[in-house]
Amino acid sequence: MLEHIHWLGHASFLIDGPGGQVIYIDPWRLPEGSPAASLILISHDHYDHFSVEDIRRVSTPATVLLSNQRVAEALGQAEVLLPWQSVQPIADVAVRAVPAYTPDSVYHAREFGGLGFVITMLRHEIYYAGDTGLIEEMSLIGCDIALLPVGGQYTMNYEEAAHALELLQPQTAVPMHYGSQVSDSRSSGKLFCQLAAAHGVEAVELPIENPAFVES
Repeated sequence: MLEHIHWLGHASFLIDGPGGQVIYIDPWRLPEGSPAASLILISHDHYDHFSVEDIRRVSTPATVLLSNQRVAEALGQAEVLLPWQSVQPIADVAVRAVPAYTPDSVYHAREFGGLGFVITMLRHEIYYAGDTGLIEEMSLIGCDIALLPVGGQYTMNYEEAAHALELLQPQTAVPMHYGSQVSDSRSSGKLFCQLAAAHGVEAVELPIENPAFVES
């Protein structure tokens, strides 16, 4: 299943959906020539997750955009999802919104309505955690593949993300949101993978498929 998931750097992903569909999560600093989107998911309204320029670059009249209330109000066009709400926005793909917040930091306070997403497709559930801390709601999520922030700047660090695996019980984990900000380290992904193995979970550092981040 990992061959369908492409890390575009930071917390941005492109997922190959069924039948040639293209799913973006938090597209930011996309390379030229990025394919048009069937579905765009925006977790919250911070600049490194909500880029109007990148959304417009890959949107068509048929693109479905799902987000929280703050993004929808800023963008003027998006379907609002609330935590634990499920929809089927495009054929053979279901999306469930889940909470994403940092209990110990106001930067991603619960009341801002940040979201994570569980994408169900091709008989797998892919959990995109968004910008979140280690939260008790993770025990209610469940997934096959977990895309987890590990950088520790306004999100979980790699040690907390490893503890999240105990709640989520995925088969596979992928680190994200590290190595692209001044104070987080490119080593966080590797350290997370080592700790994940100790929890009995296969963890994989995906290559960054975006020159904007490979060169930064």
